[in-house]
Amino acid sequence: MLTVRKAQLEALEADQRRRFEDEMVDHLAKFSPPLWRVAGEQPWRAVVRWGIARAEAWGWQLRGPIRLYLELMLLFGSHFDSDPQYPWAGDILRNKSAVSEFQRAEWLWEKTLDYQAKVAGDGGVNTRRALERLLHIGRNPLEFAPDDFETTLMAEFATVFPEKVEVVGASNIRRLIDTGRVQSQTYGFTGQRGEMLLIVLMFGFGHGCARDGLYPWIGRTLADSRVINAAARAKRLERKSLVWLEHVLGAPDRRAGR
Repeated sequence: MLTVRKAQLEALEADQRRRFEDEMVDHLAKFSPPLWRVAGEQPWRAVVRWGIARAEAWGWQLRGPIRLYLELMLLFGSHFDSDPQYPWAGDILRNKSAVSEFQRAEWLWEKTLDYQAKVAGDGGVNTRRALERLLHIGRNPLEFAPDDFETTLMAEFATVFPEKVEVVGASNIRRLIDTGRVQSQTYGFTGQRGEMLLIVLMFGFGHGCARDGLYPWIGRTLADSRVINAAARAKRLERKSLVWLEHVLGAPDRRAGR
């Protein structure tokens, strides 16, 4: 009898978790219609499951805080909790002085509201302009001397998304560039074009974009074993990035901002 009751309890918990996943998939689709239209339900369900598990790993168990965590994944990338662009997120999540997960969630929410007001702008207008500028860069790749790589890239970021660069800070942007250059070697990107492309994607979609379920096309392209030439891989990733940006910018309702 005990075994039956345990099995029933496990089935009930599994059913409740499934309903919560369904609710969160629906909520996030409404939270960011452009991303939903581009990605679709299948990858998002996997993202929701991953995000719930990640939030639980931080000690979160309540619906409200977990929902916030998932929303922040859409705003800043699924790996926002370790992104050098948003060190405040990890600091809050690790803060031992919080008396509850609700308090940490409230701190995160307040910080996010402040960030969005300063960076994304009213209705996400600054974010849209930045995406349009990224699209322009994608269509007109940068060319610069190797010894000016970081300086030139920093200047371009300041042109593309000045509000973000000002709030995130030059030191954190440089940390992102350093991280991106190291990751680039993993994919054989030793030339400037490949390095720059990956770093630009990290700047726009989060430092973990290469393994982010919200942008599966990035990881698939980088891991495609059929493309053995790094230059060809970079060119394919560049082409897919342009297609993604064109789709998102063509959507009438835009709330996805970073």
